[in-house]
Amino acid sequence: MATATEPTEDRGRGVDKSAARVRRMFGEIAGRYDLLNHVLSLGIDVYWRRKTVRLVRPEGAAPLLDLCTGTGDLALAYWRAGRGQTPVVGADFCQPMLAIARDKAARAGAGAITFVEADAERLPFADSQFQIVSVAFGLRNVSDTDRGLAEMLRVCRPGGRIAVLEFSMPRRQPFKFGYEFYFRHVLPRIGQTLARNRHEAYSYLPASVGEFPSGEALAERMRRAGASAVRFVPLSLGVATLYIGTK
Repeated sequence: MATATEPTEDRGRGVDKSAARVRRMFGEIAGRYDLLNHVLSLGIDVYWRRKTVRLVRPEGAAPLLDLCTGTGDLALAYWRAGRGQTPVVGADFCQPMLAIARDKAARAGAGAITFVEADAERLPFADSQFQIVSVAFGLRNVSDTDRGLAEMLRVCRPGGRIAVLEFSMPRRQPFKFGYEFYFRHVLPRIGQTLARNRHEAYSYLPASVGEFPSGEALAERMRRAGASAVRFVPLSLGVATLYIGTK
């Protein structure tokens, strides 16, 4: 999901990522968020999260943090990967999303997951606490990307890993052309019709993806934040990309 605070240099490029707008926008679509994600991605978002958990697996009983957790899908995937033995914290600043996440966790019997309201740019956690700090489709919504990455590294323990799963744009033609048309023109219309929210969440999606750094550009920002051994793995022909770094 999304989280943001004050306007910053990232916001200045065009997309409004102010806290009030992002929180309100996602709060309005919270009840349909999961359905819309699965329909609009043709269910591939489930595979992307499974891939993330496989490539960045939890080890031992040290806790992990899923940032911008939204309705908790990645937090739940990590809980299952840790066989319920790894404490998982899911953090988001949108209460309607967290309410759904808590309900999901209760129905799954996932007592090892704790959901907390928190701002990605000002995390209320001690330094060097988590073995993994993950974020799925939320970093681009943080108003200051560099500050968000710095906070992820701050709360990650030495030797721990950060995992950033984010949308990206395919590069190979003719798939690139067809996907860009769907992403920019078809997806927003379908999403907005189904979501019926006042803040055009699914027009925001292609705009925010279009101006967010991807590939080597985001990898370099992770390095500047303090991550080492950074690599990125394109998924589904580049529709999404998983970035992995070590503290």
